[in-house]
Amino acid sequence: MRTPDFLDAGAWAGKLFQGAWTPADGLAYDAVDKANGARLASLTLATPAALSASARQAAHAQPAWAATPHEERAAILRRAADLVDGHRDEAAQWIMRETGAIRAKADMELRSAMLTLHQAASMLGEPQGLVFPSAADKLSYGRRIPHGVVGVIAPFNFPLTLSMRAVAPALATGNAVVLKPDPQTAVSGGLYIARLFEDAGLPAGLFHVLPGGAEVGEAMCVDPLVGMVAFTGSTAAGRRVGALCGEHLKKVSLELGGKNSLIVLDDADLELAAGCAAFGAWMHQGQICMATGRILAHESVARRLADLLAARAGKMKTGDPRQAGVRLGPMINARQLERVDQLVKRTIAAGARLCAGGMADRPFYAATVLDGVRPGMPAFDEEVFGPVAVVTPFSSDEEAVALANRTEYGLSAAVVSRSVARAMALGRRLRTGLLHINDQTVAGDPRVPFGGVGASGNGGRIGGPANWDEFTQWQWVTVQDRPPAYPF
Repeated sequence: MRTPDFLDAGAWAGKLFQGAWTPADGLAYDAVDKANGARLASLTLATPAALSASARQAAHAQPAWAATPHEERAAILRRAADLVDGHRDEAAQWIMRETGAIRAKADMELRSAMLTLHQAASMLGEPQGLVFPSAADKLSYGRRIPHGVVGVIAPFNFPLTLSMRAVAPALATGNAVVLKPDPQTAVSGGLYIARLFEDAGLPAGLFHVLPGGAEVGEAMCVDPLVGMVAFTGSTAAGRRVGALCGEHLKKVSLELGGKNSLIVLDDADLELAAGCAAFGAWMHQGQICMATGRILAHESVARRLADLLAARAGKMKTGDPRQAGVRLGPMINARQLERVDQLVKRTIAAGARLCAGGMADRPFYAATVLDGVRPGMPAFDEEVFGPVAVVTPFSSDEEAVALANRTEYGLSAAVVSRSVARAMALGRRLRTGLLHINDQTVAGDPRVPFGGVGASGNGGRIGGPANWDEFTQWQWVTVQDRPPAYPF
């Protein structure tokens, strides 16, 4: 039943969405405004028992959904996309307050959600199998079949985008879905999606939202009724998810962290390069897996680039993202703020030059520029996940490649140069899943395969044509008019 407001927080108190709004006995906790700590809503933490119950309900509802005509499934997804558009302002306010995002970032997530839903709907008009060579009187073909129940574990930083990019194609391809959003952003990354599908007419029992801790995620990984797990989050947590799913012979998609390099060659337009570097390093307080974690600049331009970044940092106003002119909102929590602050201090102590920022004003952290950062320094080696631009000089293209590849991660990279041929030749040597020539490292599009290698993921891809590979499995089918006569 539709509530007076699309996102009526009072309707969720004491409930989980388990195919429908269901009273729950988990611990109550508050969703809070990350800028000022104000209480936004009372929510309920899921338990492993709730996960088990949801998996059973989802498995029961899934066969009928898989048998639903493609046109009906696509229509529900398109109605959900229309609802995103129709409730844009209300949802944007939740994303801003719950995640600490500025309005531009909230709008980015909403546009992404709409595009993802339309992309998922369009999948159902694509070929869904192959005909293989066979004898004249025999038909041999492969078809795509759903996994059954897909578990989705989503993080706090882009909660709507990173939940929807798995939820929508999983539903489109005939699966039921159990979603575990991060409890810090459970509305933007979960309950809001439940409202979308509820009003769009998704059959009851197919979609579940269970905000919870690691114990709920582990229960998802070991539950025999969950056929696949799509995880986005830290590399450390991803290793645990991968190990559990592997132990239970379960398909797993791991989208993990990154230490992404933006390489600025000596012929680059430095004003444009500085704009790219600033956006890549500071967008959403640097709390993005694709954030520009290293700015590798030729030694002839590195100091000038650092100074240009410092000038931009001075204009980056921090504060409540709903206030005019604010470009950097709050960090997600005090623990992450402290981690970033200590990492910056340790890097300065190791010999880096602080050009701008380096200050915590809880819950905010100023746009920061560190120059002269070398391998072995914390800000060079570690994923910062904060608004810190890290500038490292290099002397040759070969050194730039070696520095960029000096990491266990392999998610995104970018090269800025007036010579596209030179940039592409350098880019081909980078060990990374995403590569951008004359741009920065933060980019996504539901229509293209997205993913990293090494500690950034298990080499899988999500998005666009890759969704068929992720959210379905092949079944080989042969058909003939009569059985053959075997000599047994």
